[in-house]
Amino acid sequence: MPEPVAYLIPDFCRIYAISRTSFYREIKAKRLRLFKRGKRSLVERVEAERWYARLTGRPPQEGGKTQT
Repeated sequence: MPEPVAYLIPDFCRIYAISRTSFYREIKAKRLRLFKRGKRSLVERVEAERWYARLTGRPPQEGGKTQT
């Protein structure tokens, strides 16, 4: 199955194991950016990987997958 281009908020929180409160805290601190598609709020996969890399101090791998 191909990687999604963007994550819905519940999917992002599940994948990165953070609470919705922590998610919104990251948005407010401008460490994570959202975009709107109609009524949906989404996080681009590239943005999610960038956020995770800053959080862990590890750069994203080539091909768009973050090291774990």
